[in-house]
Amino acid sequence: MVTKSRIVEYLGHGALLLPRLVRSGLEANDRAKVRMTVLQAASTKVGGAGNPSHEMENDFGVPGIEVGAISRLVATAARGDDTMVRADGLSALLADLDADVEAMVAAVEAGAPGAGAGFRERWTERRLDLAAPQDAISFDAVGRITAAGKGADSVHRLIMDLHKALNRLASDTAEEDVDGARCSGLEPGDRRAVAAFMRGLDRTRGLKFDHPGLDTTAARVGDRLLIQNDIGTTDAHVLCIALDDERAALTYSDVHRVRARFFVSLFAELDDVTWSDPTADRAEGLAEGASFTLVTGTLVSRDRDRREAFLVAIGAALVFLVDWNKARKQLRLFVAKDDAVTILRWAARAGHGHRAFLEQGGAKLVDGAIRRVAARHIAYGARLDEAIGRAQAVDFLEQVLRISTEAMLAGRSDRLVRDAVDAELAGRLERSGSSLLQGVVVQAGLARDLAAAASDHLADRLAGRSVDVDTLAARGRRIEGKADLVAIDLRAGAERFGLADAFLPLIDAMEQAIDELEEGVFFLTAIPAGGADDESEARLAALCRAAIGGAEAAARMADAASCVHEGHRHDVDDALAALAELVSAEHRADEEERASIAAVLTAADASAARVFAVVECARRVEGATDRFAHAGHLMRALVIEGLDTRGGRSPV
Repeated sequence: MVTKSRIVEYLGHGALLLPRLVRSGLEANDRAKVRMTVLQAASTKVGGAGNPSHEMENDFGVPGIEVGAISRLVATAARGDDTMVRADGLSALLADLDADVEAMVAAVEAGAPGAGAGFRERWTERRLDLAAPQDAISFDAVGRITAAGKGADSVHRLIMDLHKALNRLASDTAEEDVDGARCSGLEPGDRRAVAAFMRGLDRTRGLKFDHPGLDTTAARVGDRLLIQNDIGTTDAHVLCIALDDERAALTYSDVHRVRARFFVSLFAELDDVTWSDPTADRAEGLAEGASFTLVTGTLVSRDRDRREAFLVAIGAALVFLVDWNKARKQLRLFVAKDDAVTILRWAARAGHGHRAFLEQGGAKLVDGAIRRVAARHIAYGARLDEAIGRAQAVDFLEQVLRISTEAMLAGRSDRLVRDAVDAELAGRLERSGSSLLQGVVVQAGLARDLAAAASDHLADRLAGRSVDVDTLAARGRRIEGKADLVAIDLRAGAERFGLADAFLPLIDAMEQAIDELEEGVFFLTAIPAGGADDESEARLAALCRAAIGGAEAAARMADAASCVHEGHRHDVDDALAALAELVSAEHRADEEERASIAAVLTAADASAARVFAVVECARRVEGATDRFAHAGHLMRALVIEGLDTRGGRSPV
């Protein structure tokens, strides 16, 4: 294939110079932006809005810029009077800025005479603002030069418009296409680097779907290869990479500082890349009237394969910046702002992105699922993370982004996307009931610990071993306190998930069982030593063993019931079998309660204090087994409701 450059050379037309003029104009654009940044920094310092600190070597490493001169300019900036800024080299800087804009206008005039005439007229009017005799300029003139809003014209607005025109010319006059990148002046070795960048870009480009952006241009300028990508449609959202034989230096510009930080975070694993702090390179008034953030990333390596791997990684990451802020704002309707960024970072690293989510309606897709599936369980106006918990909300939204992307890539209908999102949310609400039942398992475990402590204490007494009643009482109080906290969390979860009616009675029954056991432990510590013929303590020990069995059966039933929603019949069978054990334990406890009371009442030498303590201990422990049985019947209702549910949502 004969390249355009060879054809132009063969024809010998003056258009041969156009690509070079365009490249010169683009280089002038880079220098002009730096000079305006320096001018703004000097004005900001003198005006009292701050004391900007620039790492000149990193920020302004642009050919044609003398770092020492601009450093001195900012360092010597001072107020001339109430209206003026003075600085060493200010007149020279503005003269250089004049020359840069002139080079840009000349390039556009050469390539697009019609548009060039309009730019020439605007430049003639704006050029007067750059006059600064004796290194002094007014604050008003600085504003007229650097302003970028939609009001009156300015040098900065002119430069931005010229940059767009030059990019169009660069595309129109490119000498060759390298895997979709419009290139000019490339040397043989450059094509491999451009191809590496485009390989990464093409790996993920499809995730932007129909959104414009990601156009790439490349050019050889002196001893460096420059690769530029426009990312999206925002004027200040640009990425440029400069490569030579020793390094790859990336410069990324963005009006959103948080997105700049997000971009850097995508390369956290690349520990051989040095990144600047996005907040350190911030110049006011350089993009659409807002702050302009610069981030630089540098890989120093003579290994060509390593540099090209870096290019692939950069290219593959760019699609995740397109419409990023729009997606972040929509996710923030459901979770905290930091969690919204976490979701977007997960989607980028998982290769899903967020553009499909926006294509499918974004926040409307999630709102629709809440309305269709969870209206009874999520209060109107409640944020999703407040309703179902932070971790659940973040994970659900991550899956929404995954579902949207996979569906669009597979060409599935919007209806199927909605159905999949509805099912994802419904499943989480079902699992919320399961998580509450797992909390009941924890309650049952604490109850068992109390019953076991009482049983061990009685075993020691019956064996004639020494016992420490204070330690037993303290242990009882400690377990009850922990159980109270668990119950508080479970009640809050039941309210949050909209399951209070189904679960609060169960949570209360288990908490009451623990309270009964703790009181039983208290009365156990108050029992005086018995007579030789008193069997009450042996019967109390058997009663405590029955309570242990009841607590264990309650735990098994709650655990099995939590799995019923998965549809396995054996979980239902296990739950009902555990209920049978609960009822059996409660019956044994009734018998042992009566036996222990009868034993102490018929003991010839039992004191009134002993009778009272034994009776109250027995009543409390047996009362706990009653509570276990009641909890079992409540869980049975949840299991049966889960089996009977058709088309609705089961609590479990």
